[in-house]
Amino acid sequence: MKSLKYLSLSLVACGVALSSCDDFFDTKPYDQLSPSTFWQTEDDVYSAATACYDKWNEAKNGSTDILYADCLSDIGFNYSNTSYLKVTGNGAMTQAATVTYYNYETIRRCNTFLENAESVAFADEAEKKDLFAQVRTIRAYRYFHMNFWYGGVPLITDLPQTSAEAQIERASEETVKKFIYDELDAAISDLKDKPSQRGRIAKGTALAIKMRAALYWGDLDLAMSAARSIQNLNQYELDPNFQEMFSIKGQGSKEIIYAMQHVSNTYAFSNMIRMFNNQDGGWASMVPTQNLVDMYEMKSGLRPEEEGSGYDPVHPFANRDPRLALTILYPGMDWVGSDGKQRVINTLDKSIDGGSNADYMDAADNSSRTGMIWAKYTVPLSQYSASLGNENTCPILFRYAEVLLTIAEINVEKNENTTEVYDILDQLRARCGHVAVDRAKYNTQEKLRELVRRERCIEMAGEGLRRADLLRWKDQNGKMLAETLMNGTLYRMIGTVNVNEPDRDLRATISAPTAENESLRKIEDRVFRPYNRYLPFPQAELDKNPNLKQNEGYE
Repeated sequence: MKSLKYLSLSLVACGVALSSCDDFFDTKPYDQLSPSTFWQTEDDVYSAATACYDKWNEAKNGSTDILYADCLSDIGFNYSNTSYLKVTGNGAMTQAATVTYYNYETIRRCNTFLENAESVAFADEAEKKDLFAQVRTIRAYRYFHMNFWYGGVPLITDLPQTSAEAQIERASEETVKKFIYDELDAAISDLKDKPSQRGRIAKGTALAIKMRAALYWGDLDLAMSAARSIQNLNQYELDPNFQEMFSIKGQGSKEIIYAMQHVSNTYAFSNMIRMFNNQDGGWASMVPTQNLVDMYEMKSGLRPEEEGSGYDPVHPFANRDPRLALTILYPGMDWVGSDGKQRVINTLDKSIDGGSNADYMDAADNSSRTGMIWAKYTVPLSQYSASLGNENTCPILFRYAEVLLTIAEINVEKNENTTEVYDILDQLRARCGHVAVDRAKYNTQEKLRELVRRERCIEMAGEGLRRADLLRWKDQNGKMLAETLMNGTLYRMIGTVNVNEPDRDLRATISAPTAENESLRKIEDRVFRPYNRYLPFPQAELDKNPNLKQNEGYE
């Protein structure tokens, strides 16, 4: 981003109205520039707009939330309870211990910008409108994020001067939703078709926010319109190299609509260490589960449980959809470690050649408890620094595959344009070398709905969309899929790895489940209750605002 160089300046110069020790409550700084001395030039406005970008995806964990969020679903797991991910994922969250998506810091920055920047003259009025539209888009996204997870939040669009003024009641979910749509529509009309610098919000990003929000809230016509508008920009296309798109080398991919920007030594991504396993110095804080592995078809396109599929539970990675190996690093795969040496991934054997195995699932708190890590963003390890904490990693917030899957899902729900649905799924499968959809097999709305949902999970796995999908998708009885898929015991594979086997997918030999190995296979019990559709407001926020009423079930 052009304005990354302004980031540190803007965080200071815009005063406590942009950053304070008490969220948006404090308003009078004594050690920073005041509004009367700051809002003078175009550069001031640029730097203030950049301050709004800081952690705009999620104010607490920033860009890392994209990678963390699937730990709240059936396809991801967090062992260390970082930011209360574990207890929220297994249903044990309370208002005192919960993932916190409730944060007004970014909204306060946006409100400050919108209130003060109007008075600054610009040589190019279109440039000024574009900056205002970027900030309005950021504010709309933050409200979308909170509104979806909490179901109505205080709607603050000005600058409260005291904590009492900020202590307002929740607006209804519908009221906040309307505000979001209106803001996005206003911003879309003023945004540039293409960003002036990578990292700036342009029309495609605002449309992607509207598309995702409308899909989540079931406003299918709005979601389809936004998706078609993204297509009509003629800027985005599927990347033929799926895995490279998630690497530093692939950051210029035409599939990426928006990625959260980071620059080493300037505005670094510091959490790659959380993605790697123990032996490579990582913390394995977000890892995929066996549930996800089980979703992948065989190379033939048959499901593992179908007759004639050839699935072998002793060698569950053999003859699978090629996307499995592009998404997950599993036992038996070849890997070049932090020492620069090639090894076979072995997370199943407690010891190797008589010595301890640092990658064994229970070797340390920072070993992957599922025996796997994500391939997305980790391949190759050599692209990162030795610390795994000063990186150029730019987690992808929106990409074109999501647009196509949104179109496919809406077509299925409306029971129309079935050929387009097949064609979209075939594009996504073919780019990774998988077979086309068997159209004779998936020939009803119900069967095609099941397939599209599975394909969305496989395509977007590890990118943070899964829990929201499980909340909004319903079964034939109208129950959230989360009520089925997030209830029960989370298991892992156990077994051994034969490093001398030439076929990587036959190296891991998995033991069959028995009563005797139940405790070794078990990771945790999980519970999902209907009221877990919404997250609890954190206790700290309830203490700050006595007019904020807790969501049902958490009092």
